[in-house]
Amino acid sequence: MKENIKIRKAGLNDVTIILNLIKELAEYEKLLDEVTATEDKLMNTIFGKDKFVEVWLAEINNEPAGQVFFFRNYSTFLAKPGYYIEDLYVRPQFRGRGVGKKLLKKVIEIAAEKNYGRVEWSVLNWNEPAIEFYKNIGAVSMDEWMSFRLTEEKFTG
Repeated sequence: MKENIKIRKAGLNDVTIILNLIKELAEYEKLLDEVTATEDKLMNTIFGKDKFVEVWLAEINNEPAGQVFFFRNYSTFLAKPGYYIEDLYVRPQFRGRGVGKKLLKKVIEIAAEKNYGRVEWSVLNWNEPAIEFYKNIGAVSMDEWMSFRLTEEKFTG
């Protein structure tokens, strides 16, 4: 029997669920101590006047199964916008049931509707299940690129 996985855009009433899923992902990635997100911060950046990120939730039997965060970026080579997926997370008890694939397909579907040029994301190099999942859907590893980050405490350096 095929499971009924519901994918829907997150609403204001979902902020607590969203924050809990962020914390679960951070715990899985061994980065929980880096989470400073709060419900108020999420309400502003997802739903406030300065919003710039979209969040879609996956549910199975009305239970939160996962979420995807993404926002618009730009390719100068293509002269087109695209999407960057910040987080794609499926709760452990729902993995292997098609939830991640449906969340990813939703982002790709929205990008295609808008005639965007690409969808990109990063994955931790030790996360073998995710790497295999992405390869199996045809995603290409950008091994020749390195990621860099500058955090706000270094902005005035």
